[in-house]
Amino acid sequence: MTPCSSEMKADQTTANAAGAVLRLLVRNHAGVMSHVCGLFARRGFNVDGIVSVPLGNGDRSAILLLVNEDERLEQVVRQLRKLEDVLDVTRSPEARQAFTAVTTLLA
Repeated sequence: MTPCSSEMKADQTTANAAGAVLRLLVRNHAGVMSHVCGLFARRGFNVDGIVSVPLGNGDRSAILLLVNEDERLEQVVRQLRKLEDVLDVTRSPEARQAFTAVTTLLA
């Protein structure tokens, strides 16, 4: 028996519950997302969700990344902080609501 789509979505939400949400403050210009995603790709580290919004007058953006919580995460965070256009990296558990809202909208 194949689970219905709502059961599969519930399973995905449960699976992501153990993940971490990183909040990046970045300079907003072409190529920033490519640099961030490229770092994850080089490390073979999966990103389960991305939300990005401009801040203030648009010269900066906040990027929320839903990622797996594993032993490699701290190294990835250290490398994110070294990227030229990344101004700040913090863990943001309260930002999980953004991913829940998007999932609900797309359901």
